[in-house]
Amino acid sequence: MSEVLRRVPGQPDAVAFLERAAERPHHAYLFAGPEGSGKQQAARAFAAALLCSRGGCGECRDCRLALEDRHPNLVVVEPQGRDIRVGESADEDGTARWLVARASLTAPEPNRKVFRVDQADRMTEEAADVLLKALEEPPPETVLILSSARPDEVPETVLSRCQVVTFRPLSEGFVIDALLAEGVDDARARLAARLAGGNLGRARRIAKDPEGLAFRDVALGTLGLEGAAGALDAADRLLTAAGEYRTRVASRLDEELEPFLDAETGKPLEQYRGAIRRMEQRHQRQERRAEREFLDAALLALESWFRDGLLAGSGGEPDWSINLDREPPAIRPAEAARAVEALEGARSALADETNLNARMVLEEAFLRLAAVEVAG
Repeated sequence: MSEVLRRVPGQPDAVAFLERAAERPHHAYLFAGPEGSGKQQAARAFAAALLCSRGGCGECRDCRLALEDRHPNLVVVEPQGRDIRVGESADEDGTARWLVARASLTAPEPNRKVFRVDQADRMTEEAADVLLKALEEPPPETVLILSSARPDEVPETVLSRCQVVTFRPLSEGFVIDALLAEGVDDARARLAARLAGGNLGRARRIAKDPEGLAFRDVALGTLGLEGAAGALDAADRLLTAAGEYRTRVASRLDEELEPFLDAETGKPLEQYRGAIRRMEQRHQRQERRAEREFLDAALLALESWFRDGLLAGSGGEPDWSINLDREPPAIRPAEAARAVEALEGARSALADETNLNARMVLEEAFLRLAAVEVAG
């Protein structure tokens, strides 16, 4: 049994399929399932199994690098901004033309080439048309792994040429049990699972990171600020905290690059210059997204608090609350619904990455929240 695939939690059917597939892989797969179901972990594990001479031992260099998206023979493509674009030329990093061009090249190291396309539903129509070339005429020893939480939005021309691997939603109970097995105390595990909505990766970050609840602490700390001045202050607090989170994300790059640097000079090893450049570009994209991700988590935390108030005001069971460690607000259901609507609107606006003015979005949301009446 592949050790790396065995570690994928809560998806026995998908894992069993991938173990068989790793022995004689098809040229293209689509991992389909909701956010937090383990698709990305499975994609990394499957890539490691394909690149490891022992089918995914989990210990060798190939496995370690593949699991960290740093293997020279592994290329990861993800949306840059809102979409995965077709690209002006094969030299435009992270685009469909760039991927297809790289698929035809000799691998940096003797082995298969593995290409991962995350959020494949965000390919533009032109990008999907270009990708078809690699799907219809796959280069030898090349495997494409696409993933999507919205497989119905992946173009049919692409979908029909992939073997689909289905991932089921993880139950809250499964997430709690996984955290308990990893040494998290019961109360923290239950709170993390509830806040994460069953997303195991997010639940782990909340439960284990000392600052795992920072997004919620900052968000709830903005409540009680009154009037227009309070709304401006609340927006400023969230933006400051998001900026600090982005700085923490940026600091991880040096650690990721270390295995590719000469131990004596600290300079990139020649054979890995291309891989390092791709890692730097991917990290820059992650850094750009970091602030929006923090803001979305903070707004979602606020939304969950008002939903708890809506539940309490409507006579719902306390055990159904999301914030298990906090008393829900005393608020009329209609007022709680107004707050949830304002926060959902802000999250939707921030999700549109062409909307560059996050401060204006936040200020508008907090002005609307300021008009919501909370008794205590």
